[in-house]
Amino acid sequence: MPRLIFVNRYFFPDHSATSQILSDLAFDLAAAGRDVHVVSSTQIYDDPKASLPERETINGITVHRVASTQFGRGSLAGRGADYLSFYLSVRKRLATIARRGDFVVAKTDPPLISIIAHGVAKRTGAHLINWLQDVYPETATELRVPLMRSPVGTALSTLRDRSLRAAVATVAVGERMADKVEARGVARERIHVIPNWCDDEEIMPLPAAANRLRQEWGLADKFVFGYSGNLGRAHEFETVLAAAEHLRDDRRFVFLMVGGGSRLAQLHRIASARGLDTVFRFLPYQDRSTLRYSLGVPDAHWLSLNPKLEGLIVPSKFYGIAAAGKPIVVIADQNGELAGLVRQFHCGFAIMPGDADALVAALRDMADRPELVAEMGTQARRMLDDQFTRRRGLKRWRALIDDIAPISLPAR
Repeated sequence: MPRLIFVNRYFFPDHSATSQILSDLAFDLAAAGRDVHVVSSTQIYDDPKASLPERETINGITVHRVASTQFGRGSLAGRGADYLSFYLSVRKRLATIARRGDFVVAKTDPPLISIIAHGVAKRTGAHLINWLQDVYPETATELRVPLMRSPVGTALSTLRDRSLRAAVATVAVGERMADKVEARGVARERIHVIPNWCDDEEIMPLPAAANRLRQEWGLADKFVFGYSGNLGRAHEFETVLAAAEHLRDDRRFVFLMVGGGSRLAQLHRIASARGLDTVFRFLPYQDRSTLRYSLGVPDAHWLSLNPKLEGLIVPSKFYGIAAAGKPIVVIADQNGELAGLVRQFHCGFAIMPGDADALVAALRDMADRPELVAEMGTQARRMLDDQFTRRRGLKRWRALIDDIAPISLPAR
């Protein structure tokens, strides 16, 4: 039976989104009898100074952790140094682990790690599987990262494309992303769409009266419009900020921001400068054990995506909101994947970035019609149960691995 070697910067006990999804899959495969290895960093997502053990066994999984610089996400230069040092360490460690017939599964944190994995797989006789959470360097190019808008970016695209075409399988987390991959010259039969997931057996719809956090945070009598998770460069907040200004004198509304990220800190500063402290509430990331409660606090949630990044990124927070049974306000391209799902399943609103008037109208509609909120929330959970459960995602991964496993067998 071939070994499975996952490569990602973070793994359990880290609780960042990519780590949680990888940990779920790795634990599931190990429990099914697979020989699973993970190559990751010694760091924790929100604690770059952390130093986890270099090697340990967790629930039957052999974890190999490598050192890297520890500048963190505060600057692009520091982040770049962390990436580069991780690439070098992973290449060295992976070359000592991988052997002929193994499957090396490369995620996309850090970006372009598939280039390193492809090189090692080619030398050792292992098989490459790409697991795309986002598409780089195109994402960085659209975000106007200077180096990526130069010949360096073009060269990286060429190397990345080689790793995509060489892989025995590439897993995309959305249909639009699969289209992007195919456009880079990858055979469609080697592209598999497996959406991300959340812990939908733990995160369940929770009546407001039973949610201790809603009481503790003093929000029992408010209409709470929430955001949960990282708010970074791929997202916009200007539409929500403008809507909050429109509603500053309507005491029914509170805009609850739970999480972190460079743009969340920026929103906090701007909201304070504009005297919106009574409208916004900012709280740090909550422990995973309280996620079902923190996601259950808002009456409705929002997420956003720069329209230029449609097909390059699929915000995974979508699934947690749906699991909590809450209406989803998608501020993104109206022809985008998540906006289409919201319309198809009647579980929220699709708002164009910049259309604050439409967002204000949607918020007032929901605040005036609690039955609409309840129905949209029910529809969101129904959509998740029908399409995006964790069990469904894990089952599709097991089926994929079973389908491609025979290629690792020696020729007779």
